[in-house]
Order: sequence, then C-alpha cells, then structure tokens
Amino acid sequence: MQSHSEFQGPPPGCPAHADGQRTPLHGPEFAAAPEAFYEALRQHGPSAPVELAPGVEAELVTDYAAALHVLQNPDTFARDSRRWRALNEGRVPLDSPVLPMMMYRPNCLFSDGADHMRLRQSVTASLGRVDTHRLSRHVDRVAAYLISQFSSRGRVDLVADYAQLLPLLVFNDLFGCPAEIGDRLVFGISGIFDGVDAEKANEVLTEALLELVALKRRSPGEDITSWLMEHPSALSDEEMVHQLVTLIAAGTEPTQNIIASALRLLLTDEKYVGDQSAAGLLVDDAINDVLWNSPPIANYGVHYPVQDMELGGAKLPAGEPVVISFAAANTDPNLSTGRQMLSKRAHLAWGAGPHACPAKDPALLVSVLAIEKLLNTLPDIDLALPAESLTWRPGPFHRALEVLPARFTPVRPERRASAAPVTGGRATENASGQDGKEVQRGKWWSSFLSWWKV
Repeated sequence: MQSHSEFQGPPPGCPAHADGQRTPLHGPEFAAAPEAFYEALRQHGPSAPVELAPGVEAELVTDYAAALHVLQNPDTFARDSRRWRALNEGRVPLDSPVLPMMMYRPNCLFSDGADHMRLRQSVTASLGRVDTHRLSRHVDRVAAYLISQFSSRGRVDLVADYAQLLPLLVFNDLFGCPAEIGDRLVFGISGIFDGVDAEKANEVLTEALLELVALKRRSPGEDITSWLMEHPSALSDEEMVHQLVTLIAAGTEPTQNIIASALRLLLTDEKYVGDQSAAGLLVDDAINDVLWNSPPIANYGVHYPVQDMELGGAKLPAGEPVVISFAAANTDPNLSTGRQMLSKRAHLAWGAGPHACPAKDPALLVSVLAIEKLLNTLPDIDLALPAESLTWRPGPFHRALEVLPARFTPVRPERRASAAPVTGGRATENASGQDGKEVQRGKWWSSFLSWWKV
C-alpha cells in the first residue's frame, strides 16, 4: 500500500477533494476499487466527507484508532437515528436506497443507554441458547440440499446458488419458521438486500414476521423467536419484529459475503490453491483474511454526535451521520503489517464496543461448515473464469461479489429432492431444476423441508 507521501491523487472516478466536495461511495467505480478510494479519503485525516447515496451525506472514519474511539464512546456518539438532522429537516430523499439501512427501528442496533441494554440482553441471551451441535447438523443438511440442486450440472454460481441461500435457510430453522412463513421471510429479506422491488419485499417480510410472532405467542418452541418472547425484557410485538429483522440481517448478509469471498480466495489465491495439507486450517485462514482485508460489511456502524465536536481536526456537527469504515480501518497504514499474525480478533469486521455484532459466533460457525462441506463434496471445484474478471455489487455498506462461477466434475446428488429443485439464487423469478420443472422465486424453504423428509 502506498504511503501518504507517495499518493499522487484520487483514483479514477473519485472527485478531486476540493472544499465542499464529497466522495461518492455508490456506483460501480467504488465497488470496483474501494481500496483506492479509502487511500484517497485518508488524505483528509482520520475521517472524510462522503456521499452514501445521492443526497445522503456522511463523515466516513477511515482511521483504526479513530474508529475505536467512536465505537467505544456511546455517550458521545449515539446510534439512535432519530438524531439524524438532515432527515429531520427533510433534506434526505425518502426513496433513498440507503434509508432502510439507516432509519430508526425499535431494536438494539438503533438504541442507546438503558433501552439498548434491555434490547441487547434479549438478543444475546436468545443467541446464547442456540445448541451448536444442532446448528452444525442443520448447516450440513442445508449445504447438502443446495449442493444436490447443482451437483449433477458440473457448474454453479457459488453466490446465487449457495452462499446467498445457505444462511437464509439456516436462520429459518433457528427462528422456527414453518414452510409458508419461511418462504416469505426469504423472499422479503432477499428483496431488501438486492433492491428487487424493495418496498414490496419489506411489506412481505414484515407481514411474515408478524405472523411468526403471533404463531409463537400461541405455540412457543425451541427456537430464537420463542426465546426472545420468554426473555424478562418483555418485548412487544413491534419490538419482536424489529429484533428479528436485525438478527436476520446480521446473520445472513455478512455470512453470505464471508462464504463467497473466502471461497474466492481458496479457489484463486496462491496461498491456498493446491495446498491440501491442512484443509481445515486453510478455511480458517481464508476467513480471517476476508475479515481483515475485505470485511463483509465494509462501511456501517452509523453514529450521530450528540453535540458539535471535532475528530482528528474534522468538525462533526451534531446529528450528522458518522459511518465507520471497517474496511479502511482494518487496512490503516498505521497498523503493523503483521497485524493478521498478531491477533485474529483485533480486526473491526464485527465492530467493537457495546454494539459489536451479537451474531458473530453463529455466523463464523455457519461460514466454516458451509465452505468445508462444499470443498469436501466437490473436491475438484475450480473458478470458471479469470479471477480478475469478477465483479462486486455496488453499494456503500457491503463488500459482496456479484457472481462466483465455478465448475467441477458432475456427481450424483446425495439425496433426490422430492420437490422441484430450486436454482438460480435471489434474482431469479423462476428457475428450471434438474427435472425441468419451474419453481417460483421464494420457495426455497418449503422445497428444503420437502427434500429433507425423503
């Protein structure tokens, strides 16, 4: 990485940073080369003015020490987005694509103080009751099911057909979703993340979760939804829905990006390709590599200064969004070049402080098991195009591959699906399975349940 003194200017597509100009973190230019943008932004100091979407301004923290300072000082930097001055003053487009990720919800992500502690405790206590052996068995089943849908083809998009679907189906089980509610939950959360009719997707997701909450009120089970209800925090139905939305988002989007990005390394990076002497350790190392150098949630952790202040010389007005660049902080030139060897826990991929991701442990377990299952089942799998041809999904918050095409020797599926197989991933409205039947988009959960009963 270049030092500050060596840097000659902003990268292509990054505006020259004259006073008043903000660097856009949306569009294909940023998605293609975020590291160059971060290096340009570092010329401002610990933080820099950016645009998250047209008309949505924020300050992006790129310095590791400054990021820790913001994350660990909730009395100074609040998370409640009802403090967002520009939104309150009508200066943020109400149809902005980043609004669903930033607007206030009554959950632990957007709360502070006693409210945050109450909501956070309900989440951590419920996640703490997850049986890791049960979770491991379910990941194995879901992975086997998904692999069975493409294993006889000899080709697959590991993003759409595997990494995106697996965590969604795993969390359906953790939430105790019956087939029909689970199908709508998968449809809803997929649409919100991909922007495929996001308004309709949000409506479907909310209705599905309200039905799930009503079902568990009547008939609780051994699942996270029921455990949240049983917690002494006595969550209302509205709080239940928003806590579940947070858990789905925290448990699925980062996990799918870890799986896809780690597989990219394992299939293309010379540090990993061809070395089968310690396959399990290689998976752990690849995931650690991703968490340090290409964190799945690259920029988020939105905070709001409670009063006008300075951060490293930059003036931060009260109520202006301050976004943490986990990706830029992890690659801060001020950190030791041996940072990955010193500690696997020093990176900021999971955040830090009181709002650190509560779903870290299940997300890591799911990622490791999903990757190992795929590589053990299809040992000769290889990337189907040059690594430099891969592209990334535009967006200010995530670091996510668009596709990861792979090829392998076709094999017989482990188990024949009793229902028409589901392929094609999130963006496919209808997909043809191995028997030629079409499956409507969003029927993944019921199809898995039918497959597992055989």
